Amino acid sequence: MDPGFGDFPPFFLIAFAFVGAFILVAFAFAVTSAVRSRKELRDSGLDPLAAHAQIAARLAQGPLGTPARSLEQRLAELDDLHRRGVISDAEHEGARRSTLAGE
Repeated sequence: MDPGFGDFPPFFLIAFAFVGAFILVAFAFAVTSAVRSRKELRDSGLDPLAAHAQIAARLAQGPLGTPARSLEQRLAELDDLHRRGVISDAEHEGARRSTLAGE
């Protein structure tokens, strides 16, 4: 009795080799992807284990997380800047025009 792989047809041996190679390539890709993602997160100043929470916190604190101001609030802010002398008459008029136009 032959203790080798003589009982299997050559097709099965070739298929087994291809499946094994595919699994090794997939594993290598997964490991490489995880290492690159971790490096990218570290280079960006994020902790790889808490990156989702840190990104969510940054988005919530940014302009996307703050509610849009109403037209009245934007005009009141422009009037306040003009009253305090931060912007000139021409800047005030131009800013009011663009605000009212929806720009």
